[in-house]
Amino acid sequence: MPGQIQKWPAWPEYNAENGTSEDQDFINAKEAIIQEFGPENLQRAWIQVCKDLSSITDEIVRKGNEIIPICYAEEVLENGFSSGDVERIKKTGCLIVRGVLPRTEAEKLYLQLHRYILDNQDTLTSWPVETPSMYDLYDSPVQNAIRSHPRHLKLQRVLNGLWHDKSGETSSDPLIYYDGVRDRPPNQVFLGLGPHIDAGSLSRWAAPTYRKVYEAIFSGHPEDHDAWDLGVRKDAVQDLFKAPAHSSVFRAFQGWTALTPSKAREGSILLYPNVAATMAYMLLRPFFNPPEDEADIMDASKWKFDESSCHFPGTEKDLSQFLSRSSHPHLRFEECMVYVPEIQPGDTVWWHSDLCHAVDPEHEGTQNASVAFIAAVPTTPMTKVYIKQQLADVLAGLQPSDTQGRVNETLLKGYKSHENFSEEARRAFGYYL
Repeated sequence: MPGQIQKWPAWPEYNAENGTSEDQDFINAKEAIIQEFGPENLQRAWIQVCKDLSSITDEIVRKGNEIIPICYAEEVLENGFSSGDVERIKKTGCLIVRGVLPRTEAEKLYLQLHRYILDNQDTLTSWPVETPSMYDLYDSPVQNAIRSHPRHLKLQRVLNGLWHDKSGETSSDPLIYYDGVRDRPPNQVFLGLGPHIDAGSLSRWAAPTYRKVYEAIFSGHPEDHDAWDLGVRKDAVQDLFKAPAHSSVFRAFQGWTALTPSKAREGSILLYPNVAATMAYMLLRPFFNPPEDEADIMDASKWKFDESSCHFPGTEKDLSQFLSRSSHPHLRFEECMVYVPEIQPGDTVWWHSDLCHAVDPEHEGTQNASVAFIAAVPTTPMTKVYIKQQLADVLAGLQPSDTQGRVNETLLKGYKSHENFSEEARRAFGYYL
């Protein structure tokens, strides 16, 4: 089927041998959830979610990456998403919006970014160290040109509007969260970001307000979980355990803005096109042990409820939440992780903060695969505090606190100030907070 992995990469597996059962934070989180919700509710949710995944994964296998909604900027920016698109986006948790930036403009921006990186390569840090491609660059002229682009800002507002909140404390007005860029050369193998979910790892279980986001799941009613409710999520502490991998800001959608072409096995991105059931399964997984007989693995009723030990597979406090074939078998990763369709310069890829995704481990193309990481961030009380401080930091030559970077970007060759920003862009960057 289109977009599926032909040969599974050498991504880590997370089994009982590499657990974290001695860490008190893990133990406390598991005990608190069992005490609050009870074994019966957790078991009921487990059986239901695994049953739901059976039909969900069958659909993904059947459709491949054709299940990922593809929209076009001209239509979305003029009319918003159609009702059919909204339904598909909310089910899958991801989408592509083509042509957000004109292709020729995106191509010119890439050339400028590539030159900027070369001119400052002795100062910038990057990851992985041995094969640099992810650059700790946050306030460059190219990044800010994309972030402040009126079409990009309008799209972010439309994306933020897919979330709802009755409190009246939030809005879909976009705020700009500084993230890095990627410029990945051909023939560069990259296994550092297999299937994973950002926005907090252990915090989802350990932080009381964040845990409340998933209350319906833990209460035994996963069908009632609303993955698009901002009401509780706006107050959740995602970075209970501070680390560069964790964002303190809620991102309604994480995003790639393509500056060069990419496709499967050429520096692309893989998505697991389901958000609610996948998250429910990941959250329930630490409470159950697999059957001894491997033939029974896919039978959820054969898994045993476990409250004595404490294994959170793929969970480290300072990293994103990782998943694997052996630790999360009901997700059928080999069949359901799909490459996004081919993208061109100016196209964007978006995925819900709870969506499982992975970076293409291969790049067999002939040119660099480059993207700017630009998210859709709604206005919330917590986010306003961070964005205001982020602006103060970058204007003072400090990299944003979430990044824990140490480079004074105002001293980089070719750096430009924000003086030419539009009023709309200045609002988004936090000048009026």
